[in-house]
Amino acid sequence: MQHSNYSRCNANAALVFEYCYRFISIAKSYFGKVDEEAVKNNFVLIYELIDEINDFGYPQNSEIDTLKTYITTESIMSSAAAVEESSKITTQATGATSWRRADVKYKKNEAFVDVVETVNLSMSAKGTVLRADVDGHILMRAYLSGTPECKFGLNDKLVIDKNERGMGDAVELDDCRFHQCVRLDEFDSTRTISFIPPDGEFELMKYRSTSNVKLPIRVLVTVTEIGTTQVSYVVTLKTNFNNKLSATNVVIRIPTPLNTTSVDCKVPSGKAKYVPAENVVVWK
Repeated sequence: MQHSNYSRCNANAALVFEYCYRFISIAKSYFGKVDEEAVKNNFVLIYELIDEINDFGYPQNSEIDTLKTYITTESIMSSAAAVEESSKITTQATGATSWRRADVKYKKNEAFVDVVETVNLSMSAKGTVLRADVDGHILMRAYLSGTPECKFGLNDKLVIDKNERGMGDAVELDDCRFHQCVRLDEFDSTRTISFIPPDGEFELMKYRSTSNVKLPIRVLVTVTEIGTTQVSYVVTLKTNFNNKLSATNVVIRIPTPLNTTSVDCKVPSGKAKYVPAENVVVWK
């Protein structure tokens, strides 16, 4: 309850921000880019989404796949069918698995898991690593019939609590976040990710680590000024992974001064090209 810009209790700030970010993702999945023009052109659809996501002011169902099943850009259902579908989504929103329909069927059951990691690195001019951290995402595409239960086992040496650090070669995570389908109590006790997956593509887990980060590729740079009008860059790449592995789609972006007029690139392998619009040399 709010009166004269005062409320009886403080709102959950984290919930408000999560709801806003989640709603933007839902809106993008419906009409692409979210800007002023898109909001004007799709205001009716936006009202429908808000009404379906919230019940009595509380977020209830924000799964994109579920919403797309019942909210379309065109009215294609008869009144009788609409009543039936409305009862289905009510049952789904109040059930144990609001993120998944119970009548999903596939001729062939398939599930795909992708682990995507981004390494953020700050290095001194001498090649010393000043800061390094890893942002990881576990993405899953599930095309399974019914309401299957999936389980993933993680390394027994996984450590999330910072107070337990110093356990030799343990895998240390600073923090992690799971999709709402994951049973958190089971993960805390057995380090097993147990869940009933949503239908289609979703982000199962997100994590961050700042300890024992092993760089896949090390970049060594030597910069030499030649007079007052030229600069020489010598860029060397060294891999730190096993010889049996290989890196693909490696792209190096080398920034250049704003007043650069011409660049002479010589590379032992691949191709290097100067992009004046971005003031960088792109080495592929």
